[in-house]
Amino acid sequence: MSVEESVRAARAVDQPLAGRTALVTGGSRGLGREIAIAFAAAGADVAVASRKKDACEALAEDLVAATGQRVTAHAAHVGDWTRLGTLLDEVEEALGPVDVLVNNAGIAPVYPSLVAVSEELFDKVFAVNVKGPFRLMAAAGRRMVARGGGVMLNISSMGSQRPTAGDLPYTAAKSALNTLTAGFAQEYGPTVRVNTILAGPFATDISKAWDPEAVARMAQDWPAKRVGEPHEIVGAALYLCGPHATYTTGALLAVDGGRLAAP
Repeated sequence: MSVEESVRAARAVDQPLAGRTALVTGGSRGLGREIAIAFAAAGADVAVASRKKDACEALAEDLVAATGQRVTAHAAHVGDWTRLGTLLDEVEEALGPVDVLVNNAGIAPVYPSLVAVSEELFDKVFAVNVKGPFRLMAAAGRRMVARGGGVMLNISSMGSQRPTAGDLPYTAAKSALNTLTAGFAQEYGPTVRVNTILAGPFATDISKAWDPEAVARMAQDWPAKRVGEPHEIVGAALYLCGPHATYTTGALLAVDGGRLAAP
């Protein structure tokens, strides 16, 4: 790469997703909301999808006003296999082909004990956290390859590396999502990149169920000494979906305040 080409690439950091269309599932709140905001600010047109269309519409309206980008709202349950193909069609009709797919939607229900986990709960956790991303990556990845390339990003959990009895169905599902990342990177490379963020503890809606004193005690063993704020996910997401990660695929990137490194 010449100096001139390197300078142009560096300047692209200001609007790293300019001209791209991104679909963010679970995009109306939590980490997905922050990613949708960051992507629109980075120049992308964004499709925000979640089960609650009114929440998606409210965010879309605010983002259009703040960024001038095209932002659309879509009601979709990612555990519904047949809905996901039509979701891609809707986004393409409204904004054009999807260049960036972010599988952020996920659920982590609480339960009193492992033996109390019902088949319905187990299946629901895997449907949202594994089946939905599989279906979307299979369908979106094929379309991306046909058009010459794209990027897919999965939001997993550091719990997939350190599971506990209190979140085992969820962390097992996220482990499966990590495996999908490697498999789809192989299947759709070299033109489509597929990566995963291993998210640590963040102050989202899920954290409202945590015991704050217990979390504060545990955090003393983490290098960051605290849980993350949702906006702190966006640097990793922009990197993995942007122009400076062209040689990064099949990767699992921990954004967890150092919790994986803690003893």
